[in-house]
Amino acid sequence: MSDRYVAIAEPMFKGINRAVPHKLRACNRPARWQVRAMNKLTLALAFSAAASPALAHDPQAEARAQIERIERLDRTGPEIRAVIVHDPEAAGAADRLAGTGPLAGRTVLVKDNVETREWPTTAGSLALAANAPGRDAPLIARLREAGGVVLGKTNLSEWANIRSNDSTSGWSAVGGLTRNPHATDRNACGSSSGSGAAVAAGFAWAAIGTETNGSITCPASVSGIVGFKPTVGLVSRTHVVPISGTQDTAGPMARTVADAALLLNAIAGSDPADAATAEADGRKTDFFAGLDTASLKGLRIGVMANQIGNRADVRALFEAAVADMERAGATVVRIEYDWPAGFWGRSLPVLLFELRRDMDAYLATLPGEGLPRTLADVVAFNRANAAAELRWFDQGLFEQALEAIDEAAYREALEANLKATREDGIDRLLAEHGVAVLVAPTTGPAWATDLVNGDNFGGSIGAGSLAAIAGYPHLTVPMGAVERLPVGISFMGGKWQDHAVLKIGAAYERARTAALAEPSFERWSAE
Repeated sequence: MSDRYVAIAEPMFKGINRAVPHKLRACNRPARWQVRAMNKLTLALAFSAAASPALAHDPQAEARAQIERIERLDRTGPEIRAVIVHDPEAAGAADRLAGTGPLAGRTVLVKDNVETREWPTTAGSLALAANAPGRDAPLIARLREAGGVVLGKTNLSEWANIRSNDSTSGWSAVGGLTRNPHATDRNACGSSSGSGAAVAAGFAWAAIGTETNGSITCPASVSGIVGFKPTVGLVSRTHVVPISGTQDTAGPMARTVADAALLLNAIAGSDPADAATAEADGRKTDFFAGLDTASLKGLRIGVMANQIGNRADVRALFEAAVADMERAGATVVRIEYDWPAGFWGRSLPVLLFELRRDMDAYLATLPGEGLPRTLADVVAFNRANAAAELRWFDQGLFEQALEAIDEAAYREALEANLKATREDGIDRLLAEHGVAVLVAPTTGPAWATDLVNGDNFGGSIGAGSLAAIAGYPHLTVPMGAVERLPVGISFMGGKWQDHAVLKIGAAYERARTAALAEPSFERWSAE
């Protein structure tokens, strides 16, 4: 994003210091080995004892280290651009909250489609640059009550990647292009691009992402961190910019399964304003409990053989991960599964119908003046501001959504796909094969970012759409790297089996033998 576009959004983020333009920065740079050594040292300091609630930690020192990293690496240096805005005084809040609640002053960055009282919530769009309702989404209120510190807002794929089929993940008009800390010319995936990159870069203890289909798990996988998409209805969606009432959920992104579970404890629960969460209080448990002793011994693990994909390097990593689970006592069951006929043709129309309906409802209730009130208003804004908003890709999906008004066709497609992913999908596969969880690679390694041509997913890798459309839990855990580019392994379970999935993921984490890549904060190169 050019400095001109930064200037448009800048007044909305008062009190935040931004970097000077690149041409004004000093051109003297340390040697590559010095940069790597510095990053390893400060990563260790940033994560320190905050990785586990069982260890003593210094919230103020950790917050200071994280803020220093944001200011040194996000808008200067490698310019990761994971963070749209942060609180430079957050270390004081962390100190005041030390020993308070289960999070005890730990810092959390929040995807900028989730409302927080301090800052605007833009979904990455200049159309919402003035959307400052001054309120917390219920999940953020819960986070604060648990002793968490809201450190700032993260960049995302604009409108959570639902604007165009030709988008580049990680780009928004407000935040620019998020870079992958492991290789800055590689993509951070989306739409929770900034949340994934920020955690990998050591900018916070953890982050909040949101997912409709892959938007937590894909960024987590390519950034080499843990991401958890909970059962839809476990976490409130009130005051979160929507796409799909059927599939949307927020979830934790963190360095370890234990940290993700600790954050889930804080944000899960029923919300009277979100009917989908009616059962959440009854289903909520201590998701952190038992992770340290969870075992794979005697568990039957269902390997989604057809979803491993056609990349030999990813297959080799995945088979090594499966072998780790077998050595830890799991029994592996190979499952042949093919996507049902018509599945993909039904999926997009469902999302487009819900996008128009749910976005109109959200925009109509926003406090403040000069904001769009319908999806049609957003489309008109983008046309009027095409140089800023439409330079890299169009708004074809938004325009299609305006025409998605056939409710009978929508309900027929929705019911067919829910049946395909639930009763005939995950539920059937778990029961028919007697397995506790389904596993597959999450996605392939990060591709080279190309703003002109858009994303370049490849390899036919992963089965995450099953869990996304069903609304069932999906956990991704790092399983190694391809040429220093991280790749995750997915664990998917049935509805409300969130704790069981987290325990299996934690047990795999301990059994894992693969070396994990560290962020280089440099462009990728063959070595």
